Amino acid sequence: MAKRDYYEVLGVSRDADEGEIKKAYRRVAMKHHPDRNPDNPEAEEKFKEASEAYEVLADGEKRAAYDQYGHEGVSGAGGFSGAGTAGFADIFGDVFGDIFGGGRARGGPAPGADLRYDLELTLEDAARGTQTKIRVPTLINCGECAGSGARKGTSPSACDTCHGAGQIRRSQGFFSVQQTCPKCRGRGSIVLDPCNKCYGRGRVEEQKTLSVKVPAGVDTGDRIRLSGEGEAGPDGGPPGDLYVQILVKEHPIFQRDGANLYCEVPISFADAALGGELEVPTLDGRVKLKIPPESQTGKLFRMRGKGVVPVRGGPQGDLLCRIVVETPVNLNATQKELLKQFQDSLSNQKHSPQHTSWYEGVKKFFEGLTS
Repeated sequence: MAKRDYYEVLGVSRDADEGEIKKAYRRVAMKHHPDRNPDNPEAEEKFKEASEAYEVLADGEKRAAYDQYGHEGVSGAGGFSGAGTAGFADIFGDVFGDIFGGGRARGGPAPGADLRYDLELTLEDAARGTQTKIRVPTLINCGECAGSGARKGTSPSACDTCHGAGQIRRSQGFFSVQQTCPKCRGRGSIVLDPCNKCYGRGRVEEQKTLSVKVPAGVDTGDRIRLSGEGEAGPDGGPPGDLYVQILVKEHPIFQRDGANLYCEVPISFADAALGGELEVPTLDGRVKLKIPPESQTGKLFRMRGKGVVPVRGGPQGDLLCRIVVETPVNLNATQKELLKQFQDSLSNQKHSPQHTSWYEGVKKFFEGLTS
């Protein structure tokens, strides 16, 4: 029977990139894997077909030959005999290693884990930038054994199960699976005489004090990466990174929205009606805010360039002040009488346009209900 087109087997277009091809192969191979389809010759055949297609299309040279000459251009490259078998084993370990606990052996010890530190800042420090010191609990390479885990003067021994490879290969029917060595857990070596300080782990706990430079304009959710300040890797591996997560504390006056700042400014009834000038705070000091006569509560005043400079660049934000007309409290008898006289003087509806329009709307609403 004639072989199917490899692109058709994997269900990808002829211009698919390497990532698309690997993803497609994984999907098809998982669907027809013999372990999922026992005693199903058709599924086994489709699994072999997909693996053969992937072996060719994942290799740049083989794919070029296939694109130009078809199956004849890669005859002997696919299948499960000779070089094809070894190629398939590598493919299987690479794509399914995370499922079966195996994977292709990697050179050198694994890197250490990344760490996270939550750093709380005031709005002022976040806007202007600051430098601060933090203490971080972490794992560092043991100084006694230089991270090897073996007693000083000795060294780890090669694992007699994987012979130092860290991986073992097991045959399962017509294919082989590469897995992490269960004895050394992928290290390739075993500590027979452990270090007295780290007890063979190669790492010890320590509190590190680090200086963190916080750039101006950071906000909650931003991260600062300190390369190489994470945990030391096992078996002397390179350290991970430390990520400083920014959390800006609530401010008693300002609320931040991106580069802009918002604040509420309480003003008296008289200032709202007659107008006036008052001082308002900014991150750079006090400034004058002019209130025009007849200002209503909720009116926004924009003070350009009094916000925050974004950490990723761009123009400085603005400060938006929302005025809130405050009702006077604790009035004495004289003040109440004066207000009563003032209220009586407002006989003309033109003094309260919003009040008048609102009641007109209410009147029409009720008339509509009764009609």
